[in-house]
Amino acid sequence: MKTNIKYFIALLISFLILSCGKSKNESAIIDKQSETKEVSGNEDQVIVSKSQFQSENMKLIGLEEVSFPTQIKTTGVIDVPPNSKAIISAQMGGYIKNSSLLIGDKVKKGQVLVTIENLDFIQMQQEYLEVKEQLAYLKSEFERQKELYSEKISSQKSFLKAESEYKKAMAMYNGFRKKLQILNINPNSVENGNLTSVSTIYAPISGSITDIEVSTGSYISPADEIMEIVNTEHIHLELKVFEKDVLKIKKNQKVIFRIPESTNESFEGEIHLIGKSIDKNKTIQVHAHIDHGIKHNFIVGMFVETDIIIDNYKEKALPENAFIDVDNKNYVLVLKSNNNENYIFTKKSVSIGKTFNNSIEIKDSDSFKNTDQFLLGGYQLISED
Repeated sequence: MKTNIKYFIALLISFLILSCGKSKNESAIIDKQSETKEVSGNEDQVIVSKSQFQSENMKLIGLEEVSFPTQIKTTGVIDVPPNSKAIISAQMGGYIKNSSLLIGDKVKKGQVLVTIENLDFIQMQQEYLEVKEQLAYLKSEFERQKELYSEKISSQKSFLKAESEYKKAMAMYNGFRKKLQILNINPNSVENGNLTSVSTIYAPISGSITDIEVSTGSYISPADEIMEIVNTEHIHLELKVFEKDVLKIKKNQKVIFRIPESTNESFEGEIHLIGKSIDKNKTIQVHAHIDHGIKHNFIVGMFVETDIIIDNYKEKALPENAFIDVDNKNYVLVLKSNNNENYIFTKKSVSIGKTFNNSIEIKDSDSFKNTDQFLLGGYQLISED
């Protein structure tokens, strides 16, 4: 009997020891899990331990009044003014003798682009010299006849004939001289006996070569395009605005534009000119300048998507990472209370509006107090549950 009693006491002690150990382990697990959890029996409240709050760089912020834009969406292209684009062609046909430039090369105004060779250039210079020689004689004869006519020695007919031939030769001389200058052949050099079969074409503007249509040895006519030069120092936006929005557009309105095919960045500009006629597509041309401070390798012809800011309104808002998206519903965590160890938040659904500069408009902001504080950076607390 004594043996049975001892056995029962030993068994009871062992059971008590095991029970105490299990309780301690369960308490440790519960304490660990309660670092971030929803309060038991209340799914609208979330507890965040202060250690987790600090380690994950969370913050408490209040509602901010943010200016949101009213905007018109449109599209367009990057372009340059007409005087910043040059199509190079020849004044007279000929064969390309030298063309060393490539697409993308930068050129300066006055730089040699190509040289063209044609034997007709020599013939033109010969005719120029012949007229020049005749001009000296005809001028002398005109002055002689003028003097004789004034003294009633020569007839008026002889005087008028000499005058006509002289002026005709002068017109031909000036015409040939101008043609040589257009071909960039120096008339003074020709008068000194230096004839050439080559005409040189110089760059009319500074810029970059964007297109080349010829190669060395190819024949070109005056109607052919040799190359294109574009100066991108004064690039701008050419936008198409629909007729229904035209009256809302004003000069100096801010423009935010993006190049969806090339970058996710947004850039700024402003409206500069508004067209005065509507085209067959019921749109009007709007010219916008790009901010000078933007340093980017824009290319003429790039497609752009733009927002034209026509007005602004102010509304209460929070940063994007203050919101939690659960089943396509938006929530925020509002501070309810805190103690030495934890912050206790209330989960509240909100109706959101526009997003601008990483801030999201809260349409039902009247349901919050000005003193309410919201958790910033706690978007994972609910989404991970």
